[in-house]
Amino acid sequence: MFKRALIKLSGEALAGKEGFGIDPIKVSEVAEQIKKVTEQGVQVGIVVGGGNFWRGRQGTGMDRTTADHMGMLATVINALALQDAFEKDGIPTRVQTALTITRVAEPYILGKALRHFEKGRVVIFACGTGNPYFSTDTGAALRAAEIQADVLMLAKNIDGIYDSDPRKNPNAKKYDNLQYIDFIKQGLTAIDTTAVSLCMENKIPIIAFGLNEKDSIVRVLNGEKMGTVIC
Repeated sequence: MFKRALIKLSGEALAGKEGFGIDPIKVSEVAEQIKKVTEQGVQVGIVVGGGNFWRGRQGTGMDRTTADHMGMLATVINALALQDAFEKDGIPTRVQTALTITRVAEPYILGKALRHFEKGRVVIFACGTGNPYFSTDTGAALRAAEIQADVLMLAKNIDGIYDSDPRKNPNAKKYDNLQYIDFIKQGLTAIDTTAVSLCMENKIPIIAFGLNEKDSIVRVLNGEKMGTVIC
């Protein structure tokens, strides 16, 4: 259904059942799915979170900028783990970072990223926007707009958007479809509001779905209705 997709991978989803660190089985499963969709001709960009190691809001009493920079570095760990798994699976991959770390990855340059897509490479974008006070969701929306992605896919450890946290409220209601403005008006928090607003301005549909469901990335990209669509 889509020529170019930006996939936001939740750090927690990569941690698997342990809830911390990197589950090699989960990373391998992601690699298998990415290989399938790239073989179908889909150009894939990935933004990865760092919540399996650190979240900026964990830094209680810490300077917000320092805490957020620590979170950005956590995303680099995940990006390199994904690149390693992808390359071992025969998927040519490049990591680009919004913070300059040239010993381990390329700096983010839009023209280079687009060239990588043309050559059939997957591009993993790390460090979010490179600025504190912005979430990796917002970083994903920004990169989706910059690379002119057809869709922003949010692969989470929950299977969609609910009116409250289903882990705390067993009666939480799941949405199949939402309009951008309704998401914002209802004050839903599953996705950063800034990210939703940015997608609304650039008419980029958002699909939030569970990474734990079998072949969920492949199924979404092949048009199967899963999770919650925001458009």
